[in-house]
Amino acid sequence: MKEKHYLTPLLEPRSVGIIGASEREASLGSVLMRNMLEAGYKGKLFAINPKHEKVHGVACYKSVEDVPQRLDLVVMAIRAEKTPALMEACGRAGVKAVILLSGGFSESGARGALLERQVVEAAHRHRIRLLGPNCLGVMRPQLGVNATFAHASALKGSIGLISQSGALCAAILDWAKPNNVGFSTVVSLGSSSDIDFGEVLEYMISDPRTESIFLYVEGIRDARRFMSALRGAARVKPVLLVKAGRHPGASRAILSHSGAPGAPMGEDAVFDAALRRAGVIRLYNMGQLFAAANALFSHFRPRGNRLAIITNGGGPGVMAADRAADIGIPLAEFAESTVEKLNACLPSGWSHGNPVDILGDAGPERYRAALKAVLEGPNVDGVLVMLTPQAVTDPSGVADVVIELEKTADKPVLVCWMGEELVAEARAKFSAAGIPHFRTPEPAVELFSHISAYYQNQKLLMQTPSSLSHLPPPSIESARLVIEMALSERRKKLNEMESKALLAAFRIPIAQTVVARSAAEAMVLSAEIGLPVVMKIDSPNIVHKSEVGGVRLNIRSLAAVRSTYQEILDEVKRVQPEAVINGIAIEPMIQKRNGRELVVSVRRDPVFGPAITFGEGGNLVEENRDVAVALPPLNSFLVKDMIRSTRISTRLGEFRNMPAVDMNALELVLLRISEMVCELPWITAMEINPLIVDENGVVAVDANISVENVSPTADRYDHVAIHPYPSHLISTWTVPDGTTVTIRPIKPEDAELEVDFVRRLSAETKYYRFMNTMRELPPAMVARLTQIDYDREMAFVATLEADGVENEIGVCRYAVNPDGESCEFAVVVADDWQHRGLARKLMGVLIETARSRGIQYMNGVFLANNERMLKFVQKLGFVLSNDPEDSSVKLGILALQD
Repeated sequence: MKEKHYLTPLLEPRSVGIIGASEREASLGSVLMRNMLEAGYKGKLFAINPKHEKVHGVACYKSVEDVPQRLDLVVMAIRAEKTPALMEACGRAGVKAVILLSGGFSESGARGALLERQVVEAAHRHRIRLLGPNCLGVMRPQLGVNATFAHASALKGSIGLISQSGALCAAILDWAKPNNVGFSTVVSLGSSSDIDFGEVLEYMISDPRTESIFLYVEGIRDARRFMSALRGAARVKPVLLVKAGRHPGASRAILSHSGAPGAPMGEDAVFDAALRRAGVIRLYNMGQLFAAANALFSHFRPRGNRLAIITNGGGPGVMAADRAADIGIPLAEFAESTVEKLNACLPSGWSHGNPVDILGDAGPERYRAALKAVLEGPNVDGVLVMLTPQAVTDPSGVADVVIELEKTADKPVLVCWMGEELVAEARAKFSAAGIPHFRTPEPAVELFSHISAYYQNQKLLMQTPSSLSHLPPPSIESARLVIEMALSERRKKLNEMESKALLAAFRIPIAQTVVARSAAEAMVLSAEIGLPVVMKIDSPNIVHKSEVGGVRLNIRSLAAVRSTYQEILDEVKRVQPEAVINGIAIEPMIQKRNGRELVVSVRRDPVFGPAITFGEGGNLVEENRDVAVALPPLNSFLVKDMIRSTRISTRLGEFRNMPAVDMNALELVLLRISEMVCELPWITAMEINPLIVDENGVVAVDANISVENVSPTADRYDHVAIHPYPSHLISTWTVPDGTTVTIRPIKPEDAELEVDFVRRLSAETKYYRFMNTMRELPPAMVARLTQIDYDREMAFVATLEADGVENEIGVCRYAVNPDGESCEFAVVVADDWQHRGLARKLMGVLIETARSRGIQYMNGVFLANNERMLKFVQKLGFVLSNDPEDSSVKLGILALQD
């Protein structure tokens, strides 16, 4: 039996009390009562107000403590100053959840902040979950719940809406009803003093009424939980998001109106990278949101981003093509077979390319032939059909043809019927058929880009980077010692030698650097390194050395080394006299005739932690914004995607008589940087510029790294938003007969291993594990079992290696429940390894891992006739009980913490 989600009292309340219920016209309490009654709420509704005996025909109680039963949900429609005392009363009455609509907290300065803190503390003390303050409330149309003060109710539907803005919720609801768009759930978070995005998202993942999710985001408090829930949701349901505050001025406005100064504002480029990694569709305005809602409502599904355009007017087709180019949507290049079909059905004067201009006299049958040919084309992922009403045009007849073909199309079809009166009937037909339609080409192309981005982002979502265990391991301990030495000297900036020592520890090729503290020492060191050399100022106060005259290149004689030493010191002291100078760094002059200068940097975003940036390097890096941003951890697929998304990538192949660079070497550097920032939480910033790559490899010529102390209580991966592969949990176990078994966390590459393992299980073992005797794991289940989120779940596989081939002999796993305090577990061992202690060993590893994560309880569900399993878990300490809803099942619980 699956436990109910802990937000069930808030989102599926069986009893609701409204504090401040009233019949006074236009008051919050009156609107709330009327909304709940008109929604047809089936549970028990109670009015609470000491001034009334009845409100809208409902019996009214003087206090929440006078209500004759415990309430699942209380909605407070009262002034902010009264809320702390009322929250205490709710606690004494056993209330489980509270919606706090009051918006007066942010308007009362320090007094408001104190009130809000008192309310939250009271809620936590009484284990009450709090939504708000400053929110619109909650709607659950299928349950008859409208606990909001919105003037528009929601239609029943399958879209879940979560918003930090009550006003935006109201606007969407006002738009949705006449457009026949329905909702399963509407949640206005307000200030998110307690309940935040992550928790509501987790509820919607398992909510069968919710098929797709919309988010309106202003700020994120808990990036790890947000990303974990977002990735979990996007794996099973389309998630669309609008982010406000993309620019600094707007971010300040959000802080002033939301009353949530505790939510940091990060960089928009990093937020965008997080959404792409989470498999989410990002939208940028309300028009796009409404268009996407229509597309989702009509089950519009993407397959790629190559767009074909069919039009009866050249100008509009060019407008659509221009917008596609602006936002990086490639126009489909038609296969020869497609061109042949178009030649056969179109006049000789057609455009012979994409956009497909079928000329102004095109009628329904010409549109039919062109659309059919393009839809059947192998290089086309979606089609935009455009029409301008000309002398012989039949807008409604063409609409009928498009609707007919769209029904059987396996690719998205959008339409743009330009004009107004002459195309009104056609637009009505498209609305009835659920086909997204537009008046102008630009928003149509934008919608295709956003929805098709879902296709690519889903690929990014499925990337769960594993360890680089197949490569020589980094020397993490030596890197830590370098950092600890600097911090012990109260330095937060590593010098160039230290920075390069960190890179070298992670196997990143470097230009070896030494520091000279006199001109004579500079000559000796230059002779040892070998001329020509580069000389650079070594100062903790100077990041961009060339800007202060602190760099000299290609110094070819020892006499020049001696004179250059003093020249650099004099110039730097003149430009930046206060700078502390340690000496002059000397390194070999890297001369790569075919080298391309790149930059790789890391910066610590206040919301999502470390973000890796890649782009063109050199002196103009500050002016050049052609960079890609990604969140660690990365794998080869993500690194390739990152490189490919920059303009510099076109110069990494064969370019101007230069051979293609060594892409494997470049990709490996980015993988090592990802590993570095995951394993070294002290790093706050890093810049490798230039990183020179050519056909023979890559070398880091210059590097700057900043560090800071880390809390000793922090988990090793607390600083990253996405949990990396936990390679530190890999272990070995020696069986009494001397056989060595590897026990390690599962990784995506284990898909075939897992399929083969289940295939070899006996029918009985399969039945006891999966409660059926499936012969093969379905692909969706394979992905779910191997592509896990290490923050929300854990799985260990036991493997044996024979003749260089790894075989799985057992697996155990847990998944954390939404309450964050308990987890469900499962374990299965190959038939020929049963009764050899492997199951006990796996469970010991699993239990210790769950315990170290702070999980309180481990739960299991077992078949009542599986006596061997029941005895096994009892020996582990599980307490068994009967499932009250199913006599064939036993429930087990193990306390993990003392």
